[in-house]
Amino acid sequence: MGNNDIFDVSGLVTVITGGASGIGLAVAEVLSAGGASVTLVDRDADALAGAERDLSAGGAEVDIIEADVTETGALSHAFDAVAAKHGRIDVVFANAGIGGGPGFLTGDGARNSSRNFEDLPDAQWDQVMAVNLTGAFHTVQTAARIMKPKGAGKIIVTSSISAFKAEQFVGTPYVVSKAGVAQIVRQAALELAGYGITVNAMAPGPFITNISGGRLKDADARAVFERNIPLRRMGEPDDIKGLALFLASGASDYMTGAHMVIDGGFSLGFAD
Repeated sequence: MGNNDIFDVSGLVTVITGGASGIGLAVAEVLSAGGASVTLVDRDADALAGAERDLSAGGAEVDIIEADVTETGALSHAFDAVAAKHGRIDVVFANAGIGGGPGFLTGDGARNSSRNFEDLPDAQWDQVMAVNLTGAFHTVQTAARIMKPKGAGKIIVTSSISAFKAEQFVGTPYVVSKAGVAQIVRQAALELAGYGITVNAMAPGPFITNISGGRLKDADARAVFERNIPLRRMGEPDDIKGLALFLASGASDYMTGAHMVIDGGFSLGFAD
């Protein structure tokens, strides 16, 4: 592989769950700009239609499928449709996810009494686990089923720096779900390596997306993170594009089971 084509993704058949907005849409933009075929899978029909319109306007080859990663039948049907159309799936981004609500501290460091550990609602716990953990598990399963007969494939899971640290300002259900995702990535990478399939993760820090109702789009909600991020700003979806391109392309062929942190230095600790 020459230096000029090391990041080439042209002609790759790619699927992105949670692809209609935020990080998923940014991944779709960079892959489609590089000539990949992109299928967006999302439960938000309106957002899917908007994403398809915007990507197609730029000349991208894009398909959309409305499906929820918590519904295994719909997820399998979506992946089977892509494989039937193209004969294969080369790259899957298991990106769908939801937030877990605020943490046990408020932005000014006070206790958030509504988020006491013992009072966290079962319904929220169950929903976060269903989407973030079980949804990722089923997405990796489905991708592996289709990729194994071809003896090749790349699976990239959107994890989080919360997989490796306790959090004051992020809800416990989210933190625990991402810790589970980290182990799914490692386990799947170990088992699937013999079939030519790599499994890696992007581990973002605080990013401004629609997650948790888009709460980090609010300046006050962002302030606590911004003052503690060494690069002094929140991540934007565009910031993920270079990492996504690296993991989807041949540049990452000898990497599997890795978590690539992208957080502006947030997990390093406080700076001046």
